[in-house]
Amino acid sequence: MIKIAFYDAKPYDIPAFEKYGKERGIEFKFFESHLNPDTAHLAKGYDGVCAFVNDIITKEVIDILYSYNIKLIALRCAGFNNVDIKSAFGKIHVYRVPAYSPYAVAEHAMALLLTSNRRIHKAYIRTRDYNFSLNELTGVDLYNKTMGVIGTGKIGKVFINICKGFGMNVIAYDKYPDKNLDIEYVELDELFKRSDFISLHCPLTDENKHMINQESIKLMKKGVGIINTSRGGLINGEDLLRGIKERKIGFACLDVYEEEGDLFYEDKSGHILDDDTLRSLISMPNVIITSHQAFLTKEALSNIADTTTQNILNYFKGEVSDNEICYHCANIENCKKKRNLKCF
Repeated sequence: MIKIAFYDAKPYDIPAFEKYGKERGIEFKFFESHLNPDTAHLAKGYDGVCAFVNDIITKEVIDILYSYNIKLIALRCAGFNNVDIKSAFGKIHVYRVPAYSPYAVAEHAMALLLTSNRRIHKAYIRTRDYNFSLNELTGVDLYNKTMGVIGTGKIGKVFINICKGFGMNVIAYDKYPDKNLDIEYVELDELFKRSDFISLHCPLTDENKHMINQESIKLMKKGVGIINTSRGGLINGEDLLRGIKERKIGFACLDVYEEEGDLFYEDKSGHILDDDTLRSLISMPNVIITSHQAFLTKEALSNIADTTTQNILNYFKGEVSDNEICYHCANIENCKKKRNLKCF
């Protein structure tokens, strides 16, 4: 029986992981704690760990896990910017779930856009108080508006199709454009200048951190709407807040936030929020924030558990998997998976 320490466990995680774990001979021990230097000791005696986006897996954490003979880190998410993959190289194999439901995330992005544009959240609150006024609820037609999509991977492609269904004009930017995609690719500066709305669907890297910042906001149309269901670090929160206060940004829809680690997925309703930027954003009438829930559908949860447990099984069977990652993966010339090998 393969034994895995499962960190940051939530009630909605457990059923699917128990189901697939039982089918594949994997025993999970579910811990509510995040994985960090103070909790890494909980993994002692296990074969591997299962972690999520808000587990900060630094060199210190990796060294502790390695000292306990932990063999793999199974991420149950697509992004891995929270893992020091360079420190893990040669010590612990790292796997991820590259795609669990692009539809879930893309649909949530559109739901945020529709809600903000048509002020549905405000109308809902009003009518519960028997206030049926339509004042200040005016939106715009999405038809014929220009949507700028940054990142045209699986999620970006689904989102583009949804936008086309609304009759929107779509332009896109991707560092590696898909030549088979029937879409107009433009440079980032042009996308910022032409878009009525901008939706982020790219991974977070050192290169694109804070791509939405004071300078890029200056290029945008007055009243632009920004949607982020990807990674919080793509946006400089203070610059976004400034753009909203200056009336340059018409609205912002955020499912992610750069400093979400100790906040999102937790009930903080009885606490004072120390993050002044987040508190100010939440207070803005033209900002909608959801707590990193874009992935949260039954189908996605099942797919995450299925792929994660299969990743674990593949490792212990000695099989090569495209879902293994390391710091060489960004450089195709050095990528061993191209030669049907493990990362190390």
